[in-house]
Amino acid sequence: MKLVVAALLGVSASVLVSPTPTLAQESQSMEVIDFRFPDRVRWRIVNDGVMGGRSESSLELTDRGTATFRGNLSLENNGGFASTRALFDELDLRSFAGLQLRVRGDGRSYELRIRTNRNFDGVAYRAEFPTEAGEWTEVFLPFSAFQPSFRGRVPRGATPLDPAAIRQIGLLLGDKKEGPFALEIAWIQAVSADL
Repeated sequence: MKLVVAALLGVSASVLVSPTPTLAQESQSMEVIDFRFPDRVRWRIVNDGVMGGRSESSLELTDRGTATFRGNLSLENNGGFASTRALFDELDLRSFAGLQLRVRGDGRSYELRIRTNRNFDGVAYRAEFPTEAGEWTEVFLPFSAFQPSFRGRVPRGATPLDPAAIRQIGLLLGDKKEGPFALEIAWIQAVSADL
């Protein structure tokens, strides 16, 4: 198990990356997203095409009960991001300390994004996490690590994330590096362990 310090909008936050599922076993947890049951959550793709960009992405289910967020990041036409979002009618996670993900990445850094409304645009709360190419890892992101963001800037007067009012959880790649990407996700859990 190793501790990775990730810079989140200029704020340092601890991100636990573990090759084994020890955290979920040692703490109280609740399944938020499990791709073995894909019909439980509605997903949508939101890429930079909404602003004229040319990035492409998709979320594809695998025969292993996981999903792969993949595509091609393009910087053409002032583009540079690809994302997918899960929509929730109601998700109250106030009794948990944060979210834990089990992912297999490509060596790039991704963002987990949370929204407290169902709007297409507006303030999102983001936390960045690294991946290791070809390796399954578990990442714990405390709710305190999520910083408000609106179109790449910290909005004036934004309040901290309210875990009792989560309506969207998404993944975003916007590292300004053109080319193909792939992030496989097994699950996302809310966990009570406060690391």
